[in-house]
Amino acid sequence: MIGDNLPSRQDVVKLYQSNGIGAMRIYWPDQPALQALQGSGIKLILDVPKESIQSLGSDPSAAMQWVQTNVVPFASSIKYIAVGNEVYQYEDIAPSVGPAMQNVHNALNSANLGGQIKVSTAIDTSLISNPYPPSGSEFSDMSFMGPIVDFLKSNGSPLLVNVYPYFVYVYNEKVMDISYALFTSPTTILADKATGLQYQNLFDIIVDSVYTALRKAGAPDTVIVVSESGWPSDGGDAATVDNAETYYRELIKHVKQGTLLKPGQGIETYLFAMFDENKKDKDPTEQHYGLFYPNQQPKYQLNFS
Repeated sequence: MIGDNLPSRQDVVKLYQSNGIGAMRIYWPDQPALQALQGSGIKLILDVPKESIQSLGSDPSAAMQWVQTNVVPFASSIKYIAVGNEVYQYEDIAPSVGPAMQNVHNALNSANLGGQIKVSTAIDTSLISNPYPPSGSEFSDMSFMGPIVDFLKSNGSPLLVNVYPYFVYVYNEKVMDISYALFTSPTTILADKATGLQYQNLFDIIVDSVYTALRKAGAPDTVIVVSESGWPSDGGDAATVDNAETYYRELIKHVKQGTLLKPGQGIETYLFAMFDENKKDKDPTEQHYGLFYPNQQPKYQLNFS
């Protein structure tokens, strides 16, 4: 979290527990946070930050040391390791993602944790081409995604995907009704003629486009975990408390049902983010994704169970 007014790690863990939130994601191996989580019952996505990927991909001993330092002492809390968040195929580190995943996996096996902790990477949906309708989608760069998908398939790991109907809406708001993004459309917004499926929300369209890309890449049984999804309450178009509350409330209900391609298969989903972060400066909306204010008061009335 990037802010100068946030609660202590111990208080954050207590807030999770008091609200029945059983999973968390942290974007680097923050040792005090990992220590605070021990014995909490909260399961974690732990990221390998981008600056570590190249060394972990080129040096198995570096991956071994990373796992021994950041994973082994806290293994009971960790469910997934995300090797990078939104690495793009044109980045210098892109060729290192697959090897880093393999080296981290091997290090977990050496520590007898390979069956307990799954290794993946978190992508955003810009890596999907032709997503409308979902049946036409595929990965835009198989030289990058192919080895990653093969790894996931071989090891029974999920693909972590950051899903943001908010951005699809704001980029198309002149021609799109906001109900498509908020799960509140009463009618079909997209008919996929190839599958016969009638889509009523953007979230299902996005997730099913990734499922289709996985199938075309030879991994039809690979599961998707939504590693981020959220809606800002300020700082941009359609960024209001009312819209954000509607999105989070409907998302929590919806993911229990699965998508049209995978009905009845609940989708493990991580809400972004726990708190507003007043030191983020990349985009004005980035400061306003919090489910809670820094004083730990809820911004919305939500049931997380």
